[in-house]
Amino acid sequence: MMLNITRLGNGEPEIFRSIQGEGVNSGMTAAFLRLAFCNLRCSWCDTKYSWDWQHYNQDSEVVILPSKEIVKHLRKLGSKHLVVTGGEPLIQQTELNNLLMSLKGEGYYIEIETNGTIPPTSDLLSLTDQWNVSPKLENSGNPLSAREVPEAYSVFASLSSSYFKFVIIDESDLDEVRTLTNRYRIAPARVLLMPEGTEREMILARGRWLADVCRDQGYRFCTRLHILLWGNTRGE
Repeated sequence: MMLNITRLGNGEPEIFRSIQGEGVNSGMTAAFLRLAFCNLRCSWCDTKYSWDWQHYNQDSEVVILPSKEIVKHLRKLGSKHLVVTGGEPLIQQTELNNLLMSLKGEGYYIEIETNGTIPPTSDLLSLTDQWNVSPKLENSGNPLSAREVPEAYSVFASLSSSYFKFVIIDESDLDEVRTLTNRYRIAPARVLLMPEGTEREMILARGRWLADVCRDQGYRFCTRLHILLWGNTRGE
């Protein structure tokens, strides 16, 4: 099976070792695999090179690799905690199954980051240890019909292995978060609120008041640790 993977600045596949910068495993060492293509078009997306072919050249930004080749890259990194990110990984979930079956046989812990609009197959559910679901709000610029797919939302909400991360720009976003979490019965302890931003000062400014909201309302606070440490850089 072949997978479409983004490239690093040096042209190599975007398969690298770093620390998890977001979510409940923030700070943990992990291997990262960034898959190309996305079904949404977020205005503030910081990985547009994985899907925006009006502004990026697909041939330059994407490499197609067989699962066996990807496994070789991952083994060299020395971490058996894998984060599959994108883009939207579930666009390629049939091809991804093959890779993950090989990795689970080697003892990998698998996190998948998804926008929560595509229901996972039963095979992928059985192979995934943790789902980092990042549903999009109105602030993303996506139409409601694209960003909220009830069937997919309900599947992820039913999984104890799912955490829901919402990107927050201002206080008006909080009403939408409350509406969605009430609709799909998602407990505050499974909800992370993260300030939007690709610059350190913006993340810190939004993070200060957002941390207060999380403290007062029982949500988890999430920052963008990789941006604070290294800036908006590929492979970090």
